Amino acid sequence: MITIHLKYEIDPDRIEDFEEYGRRWVVLVNRFGGTHHGYFLPSEGDSDIAYALFSFPGFAAYEQYRKDSATDPECQAAFELARRTGCIRRYERRFLRPLDTGTAPQAPQAPGAP
Repeated sequence: MITIHLKYEIDPDRIEDFEEYGRRWVVLVNRFGGTHHGYFLPSEGDSDIAYALFSFPGFAAYEQYRKDSATDPECQAAFELARRTGCIRRYERRFLRPLDTGTAPQAPQAPGAP
């Protein structure tokens, strides 16, 4: 599995446009076989930084998504929204992998549970 971490510098005066951009991409990434973990917008602190996380089963699946999204009309409309409104000033992309601990995560047990 590969997880893509996007850090956006956004225009705080265009946050509603960025929210619309994000809503579109959550649907699109999921449609292309990924799992979108959401967009995370400023609440307190820096008002011009936002994040997004989404995953694909592997790098090959991510590359196929990139290829397919380049010609998809809905993806192009989402890109155009960002270009037209200027809601995104710049972004950084990172590729992450989960830590394999060798064991399945265990849920904490309540005190006194068998």
